Order: sequence, then structure tokens, then C-alpha cells
Amino acid sequence: QVQLVESGGGLVQPGGSLRLSCAASGNIFRSNAMGWYRQAPGKERELVARITRGGGTNYADSVKGRFTIPRDNAKNTASLQMNSLKPEDTAVYYCNADLAPNVYWGQGTRVTVSS
Repeated sequence: QVQLVESGGGLVQPGGSLRLSCAASGNIFRSNAMGWYRQAPGKERELVARITRGGGTNYADSVKGRFTIPRDNAKNTASLQMNSLKPEDTAVYYCNADLAPNVYWGQGTRVTVSS
């Protein structure tokens, strides 16, 4: 059983930065992939960034060049570094771990980008 707990959300001004962290209670080093998703009010949950066990990454077009997803298997954490934040990045961000056939989600952390 894996439990994921996100932290690092909050209120930030446009152009600012935040770093989200996802701490896992179980070993996630064997996960096929770790990812960050977000859900804005009235919208569906969408993929933001994902990193595979082999280190391959993919990002939503809207965050390319601004967000990065480092992964530290030794610390059993996954992070999301968010730079040059925009109001449209406002959402609840969820950490995701793919340990097929099971997929685990955190409870989410809210990010608000506003002046």
C-alpha cells in the first residue's frame, strides 16, 4: 500500500515560483511512473508532468519550459518545480504513482496564482 502526501501549495503572484513535493509512505522506486496532475474549477483533471522509472519525462504543452519534475528515488519523493507561474496555473495539484495494476493519488494541494 502506498500513500502519497503533497505539500508546497499556496498563493503566489504571477511570475513567481513554487515547488511542490510528494512524499510516499511506501517504496515508490519501483513505480512505472510518477506524475503531477491538476484540476481547475469547472475543468477536468489534466496531466501536468510525468517522469518514468527510466527518467523519461513529458509535460503538458502549457507548462513546457516553466515546470520541471525531478525525482529522487533515494528520498522516496517526487517534486514539481513551477516557475513563471500564470493565473491559469491556478488549480489543485495531485501527485500520482503508477504501480500497475494499481494507481495511487494524493489528496491534492491547492495552488493559487493571483496578484
